[in-house]
Amino acid sequence: MTNDVLAIFQTAGVFHLTPGIILMWLVGGTLIYLAIAKQYEPLLLLPIGFGILLANLPLAGLMEPEEGLLWRFYHYGIQWEIIPPLIFLGLGALTDFGPLLAKPVLIFLGAGAQAGVYLTFFAATALGFDLKEAATMGIIGGADGPTTIFLAAKLAPHMLGSCAVAAYSYMALVPIIQPPIMRLLTTSQERTIRMKKGRKVSQLEKIIFPIVATLVIILLVPAAAPLISMFMLGNLFREAKVVERLTNAAQNELLNIVTIFLGLPVGATMNAETFLQPRVLFIFFFGLFAFIVSTATGILLAKLMNLARREKINPLLGAAGVSAVPMAARVVHKVGSQYDKKNYLLMFAMGPNVAGVIGTVIAAGIFLTLLG
Repeated sequence: MTNDVLAIFQTAGVFHLTPGIILMWLVGGTLIYLAIAKQYEPLLLLPIGFGILLANLPLAGLMEPEEGLLWRFYHYGIQWEIIPPLIFLGLGALTDFGPLLAKPVLIFLGAGAQAGVYLTFFAATALGFDLKEAATMGIIGGADGPTTIFLAAKLAPHMLGSCAVAAYSYMALVPIIQPPIMRLLTTSQERTIRMKKGRKVSQLEKIIFPIVATLVIILLVPAAAPLISMFMLGNLFREAKVVERLTNAAQNELLNIVTIFLGLPVGATMNAETFLQPRVLFIFFFGLFAFIVSTATGILLAKLMNLARREKINPLLGAAGVSAVPMAARVVHKVGSQYDKKNYLLMFAMGPNVAGVIGTVIAAGIFLTLLG
């Protein structure tokens, strides 16, 4: 009888619960609640939250190296650089570069908004984090979840889950975080600046752009190739108008499937041993700092550009330079319309918004080149 009781104790997970495990259940449950009740990035936070629950089930072995189901998802999908590029393939198929091509000057706002990434990198380094950890926290400021996951998996795997949750949380909180910064850094007069309609972009330009952009960016930053190549291929599918089946598959079935296989293993990296550390709080702090600085520098760059331009840019567009597509662009339009209901900024904001996606990928490529 004693041996039977001992066997039950050794094989039943309920007898191996710890306060840390229960706390992680609460973390996972909170993400699930936010995804369902508040609809904060539900496509990612829901599977991430459930992945956290699964990773913190004693003796389940779902993240056991070589054998665990979720470990296989993580190893072959994320460590082997398969899932994040496939996400970018779908995003490219959903992206319209027309607003950016119509007003190429807006690309500078997407580039300027990346300042938060680099400033956070130096700030985290100054506070004692190693270079790879600092780069991983800095990239959160780009508000690009797949890029954050891609970089974290290479430079700081132990921070993957925390950085991913921080990135997607701040993406979901764009409508809360950005408007106060936008109002603080702009005047009422600046918020009512009306942008002149851009030129009409031909289909040929839209076809040539992803090809040229792929060649130029990868020649300059080869480490960005996995994400940029798939992003531009998806966009080429969209603009070629001859592969509707591939475009629809990339936008829908493929994107939905890889989203599932991205969220679960990312959440599964957040076990109690790695997540319940004081340094994790710094990840969320520096992520928020990076996001705020990126928003602010985009706005300030637009104001600086206006000093030398006859045709003024609405500074609110600078806030769309973070790559939270299309959330940041919608927030810019909403804030602008509060001061002028006839001021339609959405399409203009999509220019720096998609430029921010490219800028964040380039930043990740630079970090990989220097630190990888």
